[in-house]
Amino acid sequence: MTKRSYETGSIRVLWDSDRCIHTGICLRSLPDVFDTSKRPWVTVGGAAADEIAETIEQCPSGALSYERLDGGPQERPADPVEIVPRPNGPLSIRGSMVIKDYRGEVFTETTRATLCRCGHSQNQPFCDLSHKSSGFRDKPSVITSERDRAVSPAEVAPSQDRTDEDR
Repeated sequence: MTKRSYETGSIRVLWDSDRCIHTGICLRSLPDVFDTSKRPWVTVGGAAADEIAETIEQCPSGALSYERLDGGPQERPADPVEIVPRPNGPLSIRGSMVIKDYRGEVFTETTRATLCRCGHSQNQPFCDLSHKSSGFRDKPSVITSERDRAVSPAEVAPSQDRTDEDR
């Protein structure tokens, strides 16, 4: 797990390589700040803090985040939380969230995340783009009349009760 920090007197940019899904939004939006051909790849002095913050807030995975050091506004999480299944890809989530492990221990707190839907990520619960090589495809969303007639959840889905051994 690689976490890096880059800063000026105005803003601190944080990058968590394990969460990056390489959308390239940062590279296209601010090439004077984000350039993978340079080392370090983040040059915080390449743009104003407001521009950097605006670009980072477009990062769907939360791999990029920031802290304003100049008294400027911090990121405001989406409210209510937004969950969007990406076509044949991860769940993209925006909003203030706490992600816990199966024991209920806090794993991370974040405002943006892309969570694996294919089950093949080596970086669970986060997406690592394994859906591309695994051939993952969305299942169509179909509302059937069977669901409309159901009088209890058990009629349309099996119980989700599990023991620790099932996890």
